[in-house]
Amino acid sequence: MAWTIYISYLGALVALLAPRGSVRLPRAVALLAACAGLGLALDGALRYHPGEILTVASFRWIPSLGVEYHLAADGISIVLLVLTGIVAVAGVLFSWNIERRAGEFFALYLVLIGSVYGVFLSFDLFLLFVFYEIAIIPKYFLIAIWGTTRREYAAMKLALYSFAGSAMVLIGLIAAYVTAGAKTMSLEELARYPFPAHFQMWAFPLVFLGFAILAGLWPFHTWAPTGHVAAPTAASMLLAGVVMKLGAYGCLRVAMLLFPLGLGPWGFHILGLGSWRDLFALQALIGIVYGAGAALVQKDLKFVIGYSSVSHMGFVLLGLMTLNQIGWDGAVLQMFSHGIIAGLLFAVVGRMIYDRTHTRMLADLEGMRLAGLLPFAAVAFTLACMASIGLPGFSGFVAEFQVLAGAWESYPAFCLLAGLGVVVGVAFTWRALQLTFFGSSGALAQPNLLPITWSERLGAMLLAAATLAVGLYPRLLLDLIAPSLQSPLFEALRRGVGR
Repeated sequence: MAWTIYISYLGALVALLAPRGSVRLPRAVALLAACAGLGLALDGALRYHPGEILTVASFRWIPSLGVEYHLAADGISIVLLVLTGIVAVAGVLFSWNIERRAGEFFALYLVLIGSVYGVFLSFDLFLLFVFYEIAIIPKYFLIAIWGTTRREYAAMKLALYSFAGSAMVLIGLIAAYVTAGAKTMSLEELARYPFPAHFQMWAFPLVFLGFAILAGLWPFHTWAPTGHVAAPTAASMLLAGVVMKLGAYGCLRVAMLLFPLGLGPWGFHILGLGSWRDLFALQALIGIVYGAGAALVQKDLKFVIGYSSVSHMGFVLLGLMTLNQIGWDGAVLQMFSHGIIAGLLFAVVGRMIYDRTHTRMLADLEGMRLAGLLPFAAVAFTLACMASIGLPGFSGFVAEFQVLAGAWESYPAFCLLAGLGVVVGVAFTWRALQLTFFGSSGALAQPNLLPITWSERLGAMLLAAATLAVGLYPRLLLDLIAPSLQSPLFEALRRGVGR
């Protein structure tokens, strides 16, 4: 599985060194590298024994600091590796039309993919932070160079939010390293170290919030809709599909694992909130309802999908704060589910619709009645919408049901309000689908739209098949996720929250 990283970086180098003006070579290299990464992730998933931590590579990297090059994977990592592979392949297929500076585009794309693989495989916190920081660089350039609406502003905003969150994480990691004796940055060893409760009370919110910014936690979510809208199609797919998952993954893998006592009660209450857990659960809930409400009133179709991502990521963070098994299972499954569904939604909106009609405004699209002009796009978008609202048979239903079930046990009132977010989610999704493809007003304003290409069809079918497969048989992933959350690595967290 370590080769998921190496192949991505090697592919980036080859794409960058392609002759100037070459399009076919970097495009082919990117597709081969993405397919190889997906193949390696699937092979790892098939060979993996649930509950174990599989060491992939391990050697001393910076001995004087106790830093190791330690790559390993458990069921959570493998699920997210498979997600990254699927979205990476689909992103290349939906970027088949990129011709301007194609070598640089696909090089940056593969560097981002390789860095995401690196974060999910790192079991040394220094190494994890290095990969996490590397991923910020290609995000900026992909948006700033190949983006559209206010691209420089969106790229800079994303970079600033990312670096601010990273600074918070770095401070927390350095404090943990020094407090534990400055001998190791091993995730497994630091997870077993008995950090004092007073230390965890300030280190946990610092690190959790630092990661949660990238996960779109309200009110630090504003980079997300702006970045999604400005990014080119493949970058939008990656931002929503896997980059936001880096933040949620860090919240679980680092903040909660290292500082479980930080989730405990403060000993006093402010406005009914008695712990960091309560505060972050409330913020997640607000994100669910606010994101859905904001999506309902948007006029730009891509902004609708951008705010929907904020809402759906709120379910991930709420699931983490339930502090029970079913909520955690649902949170990790929602990471995968949202990554696939958001990838498909952004692919249809950015590539199939915008690149052909040159508009994303719902008022303009309503008069085109695109269902007749782009029937494949209509079917793909309808499937994505049904998955997004949690229709049974799709991955979104299983994931959100588990999160709500976990929330009912821990926060019954929050569960009911989150259910309101689901209802509003149905409303904005139905509105977007109706206006985009089945508008009743106007005439056929775009009679000569280019047909859907083979690469777009393959990409859409890959993403649709993934959400359907998990929705129809969720044990494909739950049999990997649940044993890992019950493993000895999470023992301190379970013990710290009394579960």
